[in-house]
Amino acid sequence: MEFMNKLMEIAGELLKLLKNKYFYLGAVVLVLGIELNFYSQKYLLNYVESGQSLPVLSDLVLDNIPLWDIDYIYDIFSLVSLFLLVVFVLHKGYYSRVPYFLLLTGLFQLVRGFFIVLTPFGNPMGFDGTDGPFNGFTEIELGVYPSGHTGVAFLYYLLVRARPYRQLLLFSVSMIMIALFLSRGHYTIDILSGVFFAYAIKSFGDKHFLQYMDPSAKAPKKTVGD
Repeated sequence: MEFMNKLMEIAGELLKLLKNKYFYLGAVVLVLGIELNFYSQKYLLNYVESGQSLPVLSDLVLDNIPLWDIDYIYDIFSLVSLFLLVVFVLHKGYYSRVPYFLLLTGLFQLVRGFFIVLTPFGNPMGFDGTDGPFNGFTEIELGVYPSGHTGVAFLYYLLVRARPYRQLLLFSVSMIMIALFLSRGHYTIDILSGVFFAYAIKSFGDKHFLQYMDPSAKAPKKTVGD
């Protein structure tokens, strides 16, 4: 009976989301971000197939660590991060934050889709393609700056403020970064920039969107110069 009551509660909250205009705003931004990533990678593929080449860079870290074929790990822990975020929302009842979570994830994808074309590097030396679960979504693996795996997972970590989810998400982010380094999935600058991009987008969203998209959120305090 308690389980059924919980399911009814979740269903009721989901129906409320469908009446929330910001839910659709967040969903549209997320879809646009994912589409931009796909078309940006498609553009890079066409660029390479036309006979052009993307520069392969030297990397101080990658050049001095072993190469392990563990690319599937960063895909698995990306899915783990998403699972933890969903469980956090259901457990804590933070349904009103879902539109905001969608919006920030979409903004990150939009920014990444722009930057992977703006800075079109080739994949690191030794990268032989991903064998993880995300490989089924696209066979195009071009566009490296910033790292989407790192950035999105770290964004989830920033969005979740409760134990033990926060600690588990930090562990998940760490595993993603380690796997990316060892499998040459990204350059060092891509992996680290994913963290900084996520932090910048979270800070921007908290200042400009959060108080409008989530009535329970407090408006940020103004400081001198605002």
